[in-house]
Amino acid sequence: MKKIVLMTLMLLGGIAYASAQAKIEFKETTHNFGKFSEKSPVVTCSFVFTNVGDAPLVINQAMGSCGCTVPEYPKAPIKPGESGEIKVTYNGTGKFPGHFKKSVTVRTNGEVEMTRIFIEGDMEEAPKE
Repeated sequence: MKKIVLMTLMLLGGIAYASAQAKIEFKETTHNFGKFSEKSPVVTCSFVFTNVGDAPLVINQAMGSCGCTVPEYPKAPIKPGESGEIKVTYNGTGKFPGHFKKSVTVRTNGEVEMTRIFIEGDMEEAPKE
């Protein structure tokens, strides 16, 4: 009888542990830089997120859609209920002026393993001197 009770408790504990999930929730998933000059082509923004799950959130990777979009993200686990931020820098040096839209793919251990956040803006041509 003791073995059955012990096995049942172990099974229930395993199910409860397995159902604990991290979940990332962003305050906003798109940032618009608006208009900026190609004389100052480097712009930066931050995406604030919260772990709304019940397990620690680990960001495994954050990758820009091209070399001009560079994300920085926390390497330490984010506890349930806590917030963090992903800083994204766009470098328009050597790029053609005009509208752009880039993405950052964020991979986590969360319930949804992959999320995309976006930056966009209009880099205006600098006046010729």
